[in-house]
Amino acid sequence: MARKEPPAPKRVLSIHAHPDDQEFTVAGTLAKWARAGSEIVTVCLTRGEAGSNKSTPAEMTRERLAKIREEEQRAACRVLGISEVVFLGYEDGVLTPSIDLRRDLTRLVRRHRPDAVVTGDPTVRYFGTRYMNHPDHRVAADVALDAIFPSAETRFIFPELLDEGLAPHHVSAVWLFGSDRAETFVDISATLDLKLRALREHRTQMGDWDPAPMIAGWARDQGARRRLRAAESFLRMVLDN
Repeated sequence: MARKEPPAPKRVLSIHAHPDDQEFTVAGTLAKWARAGSEIVTVCLTRGEAGSNKSTPAEMTRERLAKIREEEQRAACRVLGISEVVFLGYEDGVLTPSIDLRRDLTRLVRRHRPDAVVTGDPTVRYFGTRYMNHPDHRVAADVALDAIFPSAETRFIFPELLDEGLAPHHVSAVWLFGSDRAETFVDISATLDLKLRALREHRTQMGDWDPAPMIAGWARDQGARRRLRAAESFLRMVLDN
């Protein structure tokens, strides 16, 4: 049975590997939640310094690109109504599921104490027959889930966080995007335009390409599964205490 669209969570962490990952995938949902009053924190594990493409000037450096992409992400979040962005500064393109990364994400979960965390489905290796999921995406999602459970809610995992005054925290729901087992659909008909505006803030990645046909097509395809004009889909896990 299809689930009815749940209400907007009060506090949300949106965890991704790179600047622009959020805008490609869940920006319509986040914009809708922000309008409803959700407090949302965007977390980028990297600064996107490896994200060059054909439109990147030859004289661009990794450090310059990282600074530009940070500002692009902040600008995109302003479009969506998100005021706080955290960059963890791990190296783009070579993320590994390290204990240090899990500790850093556990720290953020305990500090911000979200009701819901939005991240990718780490089990998805391919999307259709034309796109291989980036290894950084898979690592980001995998470590985010390990931070949520068991680390964030278990007192004596990373006891040094207790010394920082960060008590354990239980996350009530996890929203996994990109899952082939999606069963929760968010109507983004009223925020699809914001999603596109936010995505266009990532100028280093867009170049001359107009993402609107592809993004609108994705939203229509997902919406058609629930007789909606435009939607984003999730595998939503409700975690018992």
